[in-house]
Amino acid sequence: MCAMIWRMSPRVSRSPFPYLLAVFCAVFLISNITAQKGVQLGPLITDGAFFLFPLSYVIGDVIAEVYGFKTARRAVFTGFGIAVLAVATFYIAIWLPAADFYDMQDTFAAVLGLLPRIVAASLAGYVVGQLLNAWVLQKMKDRFGTERLWARLIGSTIVGEFADTLLFCSIAAGVIGIDSAGSFINYVVVGFLWKTLMEVVLLPITYPTIAAVRRAEERVSGETA
Repeated sequence: MCAMIWRMSPRVSRSPFPYLLAVFCAVFLISNITAQKGVQLGPLITDGAFFLFPLSYVIGDVIAEVYGFKTARRAVFTGFGIAVLAVATFYIAIWLPAADFYDMQDTFAAVLGLLPRIVAASLAGYVVGQLLNAWVLQKMKDRFGTERLWARLIGSTIVGEFADTLLFCSIAAGVIGIDSAGSFINYVVVGFLWKTLMEVVLLPITYPTIAAVRRAEERVSGETA
């Protein structure tokens, strides 16, 4: 058994997948916290995670394109599990009695006491959106082959981001201050268009990242064959 672990370790340590998974989960965890703040930029309504969360879809695209839907699905559920653990830890820490010298209990609870509807909305949107993103990308690849990567990346993002944004806003609208049909439509449309635009803007980075990850995995496979 020890000899088997020793032989497997070099492959794991040189594969880019653990690093992609770590960043993927970190981005979602941070976004899950910052998304509870409603943000208004002029006439545009969004949340505090609008500038970071699109990165999770870029990484999700890389994982789905290189490793396939099943691996992407495991990555999504890993991120989900970490987020649930974080939220449970926050609630336990808030519930624990504060020391006499600690006078920031209310601030601590306000910052980390994520509202149940925010948590439910974020987790539901994340799981549904990311799974749809990976599934659509894989289906388009199966049908049309490896050509037109840009179409797969953008097409999968359109489906995933729309489902994510619509589901999150439908559940969390009242909590983040969206109290009218106009504000709801504004939030969904702005969030969807922004995240999709970010995917397009980041294509010059996504393309070489996918190629680099593929080369790294091929190199690791060749070394361990």
